[in-house]
Amino acid sequence: MTDAPPRTTKKLETLSTEGPAEGPPPRGPLGKLKGWAKRHHRALWWLHSFYALCLGVMVILFASKGFDHARVLAATLGGAFLVMVILFRIFGQGAQQKTRVEEKRSLKISFLGMTYVLKNLYQGMLFFVLPFYWKSSALDSLNAWFVFLLGFLALLSTLDLVFDNLLMRYRSVAAVFYAVTLFACANLVIPAFFSNVPTLVALLTSTALSVFGFWLLHFPLRTLTEKRTWVLLSSIAVVAIGAVYFARAAIPPVPLYATHHGVGVGPLEDGRLELEVTRIHKKRLEELHAMSDVVMPGGEGDRFRHVWRHKSAEGTFRWEVDAPVVFKSNDQTVRVTSSLPQSEIIKSNPVGEWVVDIVTTDDQIVGRMRFTVIE
Repeated sequence: MTDAPPRTTKKLETLSTEGPAEGPPPRGPLGKLKGWAKRHHRALWWLHSFYALCLGVMVILFASKGFDHARVLAATLGGAFLVMVILFRIFGQGAQQKTRVEEKRSLKISFLGMTYVLKNLYQGMLFFVLPFYWKSSALDSLNAWFVFLLGFLALLSTLDLVFDNLLMRYRSVAAVFYAVTLFACANLVIPAFFSNVPTLVALLTSTALSVFGFWLLHFPLRTLTEKRTWVLLSSIAVVAIGAVYFARAAIPPVPLYATHHGVGVGPLEDGRLELEVTRIHKKRLEELHAMSDVVMPGGEGDRFRHVWRHKSAEGTFRWEVDAPVVFKSNDQTVRVTSSLPQSEIIKSNPVGEWVVDIVTTDDQIVGRMRFTVIE
């Protein structure tokens, strides 16, 4: 007959099947602070996101002071690209990135530090360009969508949980995010460095730069020494440039923006109108003129025209009229004017809603005005 095992052994075996016991509670002020931060880490991240959003508003106010600060974006773009290249080269993406970050505490700290720097760079860029695109767009026209897209991306850059777990977790998502940001910023930076560049030239150049930036985030630099890489890059760039060219009316022509529009009668020598109206009788259409004040901080690289449109029961009619500069001020503002062209359609049925767009000769909308013709 054998002796029964001691009770203490049975107790130890039972404990081992239930898993390891929890460690002692943190001691001291620092330990309690770490414990509290761990329990409320999500709430703290959301609080930091709100703080980042407030900083973004401050950046908008700073950018509203003038176009001269746009050159700073070039350095910020380069810094963001460098950080992203290093991040994905070291940590990889997806599950591989998560595994590497969790392996060592030092890698996790480095990853959080790099994503924090990257978030701040993106916030600075996107909130900086936002007021320029806002001023250059007509919110009731086709190009308003791009402003809301930039606003959405700027908001995402302030959301730490989304940025760390989605935007910086996968290379393709990060590359698209960077390519759109690069496109928006380069479209503003190019006129800041090179005066009198037409907005369409800056737009297409920005498209090519975005394609190049997207490529570099996905493929090693050594591929640039291969001829087939340049053939492929050129082909993709040509397709992207062609697509943006046909969609140019849907993108605001930064840095141009209109400060005033008017439709009325009695043009003065400096292009102003004696009387601006929103409703006019059809008998006065022969005297109707349109004027627009356009600020050109990047130089006088563009020319303008007015597009008059009238929607009636018979359909929508459109007239394009050149709008030459009749007055220049010292603050880079030009005033352009045009007259409503006379035609049998206008004389027969002009009653209803009218729209006059101020557009560049490359069909990018700078501003819009509306008026009504009555009987």
